[in-house]
Amino acid sequence: MAASESEAVTDTIYFLDFNQDSSSLAVGSKKGYRLYSINSVDKIELIYDGDSEDICIVERLFSSSLVAVVSYSSPRKLKVCHFKKGTEICNYSYSNTILAVKLNRLRLIVCLEESLYIHNIRDMKVLHTIRDTPTNTSGLCTLSIDNDNSYLAYPGSNQIGEVQIFDSVNLRAVTMIPAHDSPLAALAFNTKSDKLATASEKGTVIRVFSVPDGAKLFEFRRGVKRCVSINSLAFSPDSVHLCASSNTETVHIFKLERPKDKPLEDTSTWMGYFGKALMGGASYLPTQVSDVLSQGRAFAVAKLPFCGPKNVCTLTWLSKLPRLLVATSGGYLYIYNVDPAEGGDCTLLKQHRLDASYAPSYTSSGEQSDKQPVVNTESEPFNDQLEGEVDQDMFTDEVRLDPPNTSPTDTSPLRLDDENEFPPIT
Repeated sequence: MAASESEAVTDTIYFLDFNQDSSSLAVGSKKGYRLYSINSVDKIELIYDGDSEDICIVERLFSSSLVAVVSYSSPRKLKVCHFKKGTEICNYSYSNTILAVKLNRLRLIVCLEESLYIHNIRDMKVLHTIRDTPTNTSGLCTLSIDNDNSYLAYPGSNQIGEVQIFDSVNLRAVTMIPAHDSPLAALAFNTKSDKLATASEKGTVIRVFSVPDGAKLFEFRRGVKRCVSINSLAFSPDSVHLCASSNTETVHIFKLERPKDKPLEDTSTWMGYFGKALMGGASYLPTQVSDVLSQGRAFAVAKLPFCGPKNVCTLTWLSKLPRLLVATSGGYLYIYNVDPAEGGDCTLLKQHRLDASYAPSYTSSGEQSDKQPVVNTESEPFNDQLEGEVDQDMFTDEVRLDPPNTSPTDTSPLRLDDENEFPPIT
């Protein structure tokens, strides 16, 4: 029997998130931040444990050494670091508290309460600022990982569930999707950036839209009895399934299949006949009732040992099999088996404690360093009091960033120690 989640870790966890391909988990806490590599069900590897200030945001770029961090002690400052060297590459200060940071191979997005900054990840230059966005106190936004369609999605209203889609490469608005009647609570792109999943603050209905045209593709009902707070949404790598976690103990997995793809029910049985008759009469029912009947239900469900703590979920492949991963602020990573054909109840395979003192091993390529960055250049304020400082000692062949407000001297992609650790652009 598992111990209480409140006893799982020795420090308070402020932040949890998987990287872009779900191969790594970042944990921000009162004592700093930790990075875990997830390659198997039975063991997760602690690859970095930084004992520093209280970290409220930490985002890793795929499997590279590049991380973006924000601390509670300096909530307006973004630091971009090379965690394997223990060095800071650059930092930027903004006019308000940083609520979220998103990364892909081309862009770095910084979300404030009423604005979004789009940086070029090669040199951290600010390319565009989306100003006067509707008040977004939760910092809700998502960035697709596809290089051909690097879309940014964020709330277009704080009264209803409108989604704004912005092209972060060509720097233009793409479309607005009227997704829900209530304000948005969660957003997620699939790997190919041609689908967007949304959930509202009510948490009862989850919808999937086509991108960039905004057409509704799927609608799923998470529940009817109660409204919940949706914590996270995530597509499977093949975009066949979608998972949703909330403040309840149940994680739902939906299958993205159209009615014509579903097998026909056997009308020779009583249930089959009843189902056909019910759906046949749906056109005579009130719109709200017929909508409920037409909404898809969960294909599979996973039960967490505890409910309440903040959590984040994802679907990935481990040992060549589909797995559901759920990390909670209570200090555990749960790994479930998912039956891709039959669905049903997911089996809990393993639970790992997200505690540095508990980790079975600590490995890190390169020695950790306590060296503090030497700032040799200080930029003038620009873009609404946005300021930047860049460590010129870091301008090497391993990592190349150019100072703010200057033309890049190297137009090649960001380079890290090992080319093999940085996913190739396909």
